[in-house]
Amino acid sequence: MRAQSFAAVALLIAVAGCAGNQGAQPQSGDTRFVAGDGKITLFQAEDRKVAPQVEGETLDGGTASLAAHKGKVVVLNFWASWCAPCRAEAPVLKDIHAKKKAEGVEFLGVDFKDRKADALAFERSHEPGYPSIFDQPGKVALSFQGTVPPAAIPSTLIIDRQGRIAARALGAVKYNDLLDAVTKVGDER
Repeated sequence: MRAQSFAAVALLIAVAGCAGNQGAQPQSGDTRFVAGDGKITLFQAEDRKVAPQVEGETLDGGTASLAAHKGKVVVLNFWASWCAPCRAEAPVLKDIHAKKKAEGVEFLGVDFKDRKADALAFERSHEPGYPSIFDQPGKVALSFQGTVPPAAIPSTLIIDRQGRIAARALGAVKYNDLLDAVTKVGDER
């Protein structure tokens, strides 16, 4: 196994383990997560990897997928209600979603390793304006193995119009950094 793949798998296991053992969920205020600094890494077009198929049931009982947004820029945010940085970045994501929607930029959340009731309360409180896939077991995050894995909670991936991973942020994103990255990827033709 290549060193880079091994490191990605190790980080993904760390993220998967942050919610506790044997399906136990963190209690409110729990800080067990892999921290990141929120710095966004942009990838050159020739270095981008194709995002895996992402689909699942949303918190509101519908379905969502990356394929439904083919040809558009998609901001994919991995979050959990028990994650303080996720709560802190929620207004940033909501505002940038509102600003960029008219330009064809879509947002999709992935609620990771969470209780559904807690995730629904989070959504009622923050009203993001876009759907989130309920991914309690972490299958969506694991599907990125071999590409550019989320590797922290929160993590944000920007998928370009060709379905490739154009950027990644580990940790809570900063407003101007995310807006700039989404604009750069959106301006690509």
